[in-house]
Amino acid sequence: MAATSVRPDTGAISSTDLERFQIDFDSNSGNRQSMNSVCTTPVNKVATNRRRAALVDNSFSVHLAENPATSQKGSGRCWMFAALNTFRSKAQKIMNLPDGFELSQNYTMFWDKLEKANYFLENILQTLDEPVGSRLLDYLLSNPIQDGGQWDMFVNLIQKYGIVPKSIMPETESSSSTGQMNEQITGKLREYACELRKANAAGKGLDELQNLKQTQMSEVYRMLSIHLGEPPTHFDWQWRDKDKGFHRVGTLTPKEFYDKYVGYDLSEMVCLIHDPRPGHDFNRTYTVRFLGNVVGGRPVDYLNVDLNTIKQAAVKHLQSGESVWFGCDVGKYLERDLGTMDLEMFDYGLIYGTENRMSKAERLQYGHSAMTHAMVFTGVDISEEGKSTKWRVENSWSDKVGDKGYFQMSDAWFDEYNYEVVVHKSHVPAEILKALETEPVVLDPWDPMGSLA
Repeated sequence: MAATSVRPDTGAISSTDLERFQIDFDSNSGNRQSMNSVCTTPVNKVATNRRRAALVDNSFSVHLAENPATSQKGSGRCWMFAALNTFRSKAQKIMNLPDGFELSQNYTMFWDKLEKANYFLENILQTLDEPVGSRLLDYLLSNPIQDGGQWDMFVNLIQKYGIVPKSIMPETESSSSTGQMNEQITGKLREYACELRKANAAGKGLDELQNLKQTQMSEVYRMLSIHLGEPPTHFDWQWRDKDKGFHRVGTLTPKEFYDKYVGYDLSEMVCLIHDPRPGHDFNRTYTVRFLGNVVGGRPVDYLNVDLNTIKQAAVKHLQSGESVWFGCDVGKYLERDLGTMDLEMFDYGLIYGTENRMSKAERLQYGHSAMTHAMVFTGVDISEEGKSTKWRVENSWSDKVGDKGYFQMSDAWFDEYNYEVVVHKSHVPAEILKALETEPVVLDPWDPMGSLA
């Protein structure tokens, strides 16, 4: 129904309104106290619940062996760091390696950037009929080579390119601080999109457009190599284990290294999400249009389940001795220095005199929450009644925050701001897994479930 016609000034803030606002503010001395505090100190510091902070306890009834925390530095590679951190534990066990071993995040990022560039250009070729300024084309052009990703995108990279130890392809300035590299390559990709669309408008056929794209991709490869170094096709591998034993295996390809020293069967893993929005049914699979990195690779698929299912699956995976990759909205109710995600850590109601009253579904619907960060569960505390109460989290923000880089999440925070976990299928009820055999519901590219961790 069309909106009722109103005068242009209807709804404007009047002098009477302002007088009432001021009277309301001044009538409560707490407002003035909050103003005096927050005008000189960050609001999260003023709102910190000191009683809650004093209760932080880093003991857990289920607690896996841990490595020194990693650091993604000035990059958005959390999803990659989290996934590789789950893999390195397996590699360490197989090779009997001491703590501190890492897999190359730079190697994985090189291939992700190259594949994302190709994926973007293929999407441009699929949308040649879209007019300039359309919502879809604007979306595709907005951030074609960003650092973020999803679990299935990581799987695509591992299956196609394997992995290497960090010593084989170490960090560079641009891998640790991706802004300038991304800006330069993004500019070229937008230029390439313009070239492809112009060539199509000039009557060039698909074969000619693909030839032009190949030239463009060669330039992207060159730019990535300049910033990140050229990735190895094979390497010599030898190491000394934590018992001082020496091992030399000779030359390996990255895929051979993965198969020999990690070897997870990634087809047995499932990505569970908790999306409680109306119309987003539980025990259904979902995917997002134009979300991915490798053309012809595995699509990004989610199995939507209720809270109890997603929690129990994560608990069982941890109890089996394996860490859990997950995606969440990390910035909400986060005390970074303590390393806690806890709804009771901040008394914002005392500061503002109002609370956020939206539900998890409403926050997704109205743009107040989405997956923003990926980390790894390495522990969970189970009460005597068998309920999870808090979660141990391996982050990738260095060892300078939290408990030497490890955080904890309250169970109530999990309910509200955790959206995704990756677990072995054996930890999910068989009747729920049947949904994987059905055609997924396709969401719009800009849907919150299309956000990249």
